[in-house]
Amino acid sequence: MNHSSTEPEPEPVEPIRYLSKADAAAIETELLKDYRFGQQQLIEIWGHACAIAIAKAFPLSSLSKKQPTVLVVCGPDQNGSVGLVCARHLRIFEYEPTIFYPKRSPHSLHQDFTVQCEKMDIPFLSYLPTEVQLINDAYNLVIDAILGPETDHTDVREPYAGILVTLKQIKIPIASVDVPSGWDADEASTDGISPEVLISLTAPKKCATSFPGKHFLAGRFLPYDIQKKYELNLPEYPGTDCLIEL
Repeated sequence: MNHSSTEPEPEPVEPIRYLSKADAAAIETELLKDYRFGQQQLIEIWGHACAIAIAKAFPLSSLSKKQPTVLVVCGPDQNGSVGLVCARHLRIFEYEPTIFYPKRSPHSLHQDFTVQCEKMDIPFLSYLPTEVQLINDAYNLVIDAILGPETDHTDVREPYAGILVTLKQIKIPIASVDVPSGWDADEASTDGISPEVLISLTAPKKCATSFPGKHFLAGRFLPYDIQKKYELNLPEYPGTDCLIEL
């Protein structure tokens, strides 16, 4: 028997909201000031979720090289610290991360994350080989935790401009944290690096609207009032997962 005629129509699902740079910054400020989240706490939540996303996208069993090596390239600001936390958790998940962190932040907050990695015996590279083949041969993938959404993409300075040139040439997959480095957070890039995986933090940014690769949303902690205020329409996360593939 067909009962469909008596069933209520399902509620239309509002599309997930892709944030502008300004909204992303406003949400973060609100989390820190009004909701009393600590910056270190947020970075830890995001970095842990990023490591889980990497483990989902690149399971240990799927890696082609003998050693489960991962190169994590960290920028000078918050995105770089998310990369440090991600590397530390990947080490706990039995990957073998190596970190390239060319300009270390003077803030004690970022230094804490650096020391935590050093104490886990995660190696730090002193320079990034410009010989692209060396990177392809040594690592299974690269995690781009270089430039966050707040960066002015028209003014990328050294050493990051040179690093991006190298990353454009590598053959192994790139996974980017929050926004692909060198992209404008507000629009997709055609000539920047092209990551296979993007891990959006809190809510996706406008540049990810038509992202062609695997796209994860990580960090399931946003207070409901913020979700409502900014009409984020976040998706239903499965079970108790802290991330979802969009």
